[in-house]
Amino acid sequence: MSHETPATGRALTTALTEAAATSGRAPSVHNTQPWRWKVLSDALELRVVRDPRLAATDPENRLVTLSCGAALHHARVALAAEGWTAVVERLPDPTQPQLLARLTGFRHTGADPDAMHLVQCMQVRHTDRRPVREEPVPGPAVDAIVQAAGAEGVRLQVLHPDQVLELAAAAGQAAAIAAEEPELREELEYWTSRADAGTGLPPEVLPERAPETTVPGRDFGRTGTLPVGPGHDRAAVYGILWNTEDEPDNWLRAGEGLSAAWLTATRLGVSMVPLSGVVEVQGTRQTVRRLLAGLGFPFLALRLGLADPAHAGPPHTPRLATEQVVDTSAVRAGGA
Repeated sequence: MSHETPATGRALTTALTEAAATSGRAPSVHNTQPWRWKVLSDALELRVVRDPRLAATDPENRLVTLSCGAALHHARVALAAEGWTAVVERLPDPTQPQLLARLTGFRHTGADPDAMHLVQCMQVRHTDRRPVREEPVPGPAVDAIVQAAGAEGVRLQVLHPDQVLELAAAAGQAAAIAAEEPELREELEYWTSRADAGTGLPPEVLPERAPETTVPGRDFGRTGTLPVGPGHDRAAVYGILWNTEDEPDNWLRAGEGLSAAWLTATRLGVSMVPLSGVVEVQGTRQTVRRLLAGLGFPFLALRLGLADPAHAGPPHTPRLATEQVVDTSAVRAGGA
């Protein structure tokens, strides 16, 4: 089947539009959803929107680029589920740094059953910051999650117990530093007070009190309404998402790896929580880098565990309307 025929051309642009819309389910820093898509007759372009209200949290745009990478992987999987393969050009134009990726060279090869399953996982994936149960994550599940990240060109290193304690100390130090930075507190205040804006973190997804966890999570500066039980996360597995270089292309691929790992975890019934606070502070980021023996650069810490079955999962965070993030004007103008 060739997308050059008129009927298939319409099928392609429809698939591109739907994949871009599906990517809106991807995770992002503070649920900012910093991606914008443009649908063309034979391509799909991904751009980043750099919000000034992340200037203190993410001054180098590492986390927003990573977030866009997660959306890119979501879109690729959604296309594969509909039978489309694509060539991905990352950072295709040095004169347009906001243009992160262009998908071209589409071929229709038949629906991918594994991708179809992962699209279903997108619909149920969420972030549950509460403690996990005492049962450990099965080793084969951890291996599958590590391999999923690796398939996207990023590395996920599982930490041994002594390293987890070092990570916990670094996370505590990062939280203490952040608490003394008014710009960081202002940004958190903004992103946790957007109840009906389609972005941000509503009270329903934030714990009602600080959970008992080995590695402290982010202090959002306010409590939420998500009930927290008496458990701990002693059985959790912690890891570092990293790579050997620290450039925008690596950040983008880290997001793709995060998405692949998280969807695989969801498929296997494993809860995943990203811990970005510890890499947002330069000093503690260097501490985390030492956990990698100086071999590379950390992008995120991750917690893996089995969710407590006594608690219903938290609700999904809000999402922007499709028309706010997907531009189809080019194909509408062309009558595609």
